Amino acid sequence: MTTEQTRPEKTRPDKTRTPRTLRGQRVVVTGAAGTFGTRLREDFVAAGARVVGLDLRAVEHDDAPVLACDLTDDDAVPAGVAAAAELLGGIDLLVNNAGVGGPAPAELAPSAEVRRQVEVNLLAAWRTTAAALPHLVASRGRVVFVSSRMAVLPLPLAAAYGVTKRGLVAYADALRLEVGTHVGVSVVYPSMVASPIHSSTADAGLSLQGVSRYEPVEGVVAAILRCATSRRPLRDVPTTRRGRLEMALARHLPAVADRQVRRTIAARVRAGDLDAAPLAAGLVERVGRAR
Repeated sequence: MTTEQTRPEKTRPDKTRTPRTLRGQRVVVTGAAGTFGTRLREDFVAAGARVVGLDLRAVEHDDAPVLACDLTDDDAVPAGVAAAAELLGGIDLLVNNAGVGGPAPAELAPSAEVRRQVEVNLLAAWRTTAAALPHLVASRGRVVFVSSRMAVLPLPLAAAYGVTKRGLVAYADALRLEVGTHVGVSVVYPSMVASPIHSSTADAGLSLQGVSRYEPVEGVVAAILRCATSRRPLRDVPTTRRGRLEMALARHLPAVADRQVRRTIAARVRAGDLDAAPLAAGLVERVGRAR
């Protein structure tokens, strides 16, 4: 694997992707002050949608304000969603974009970092969706979950992120069975995008540099917009052509995908890239013994 840029997934000209207009659509975006969230607000507004964001910190903006809301708080989320719905006059689209990353080896007991990722990446989306569902059912709207390629192609030393993103997919699948007659449910699977979400992992000496391939934020945003504008709800949406291939490999030939990841990690260990990472000590020792 390399870290070269990958190209966004090209739209195929089939009838399920006949564009619907976003003009006048009432959109709520979580994690709206972050890298993806800011770009999403800008692009939705440019397309004529009315947008309100939810994030830990408020952002004053004439076209797309962000309301302060702690998505890990059981009481704050219904109030935040209600405030957004009141400003918009309802909700047609919810984009569950909020997420955090961080180091979490599977061999170690769950830490505060693990619990934080479970709260933000999985339970926050569950809370927000539950609060927004009455509005979405009334409008026959849609909900889009921003998962990760790691939901189907996990990486070592980042178990919490993969677990929470796979759990998010499972939640979306169950939700689709319950409300799919009235609400479209889509999942988007980005790979690695340059953003502060990777900072804590890099600080722990566990950077995904050389393991996961960078892709442009534009491709991720385009995939989300495609979910919002497709004539029929899309189910699982990769963000690049490479992503489509990786997802197919992980689902249909998981042993082959595992071998590829093991070879890449072993090469990093042998190059000494993880020597200064205490959380990787067990992995480093085992790879050393396996030489």
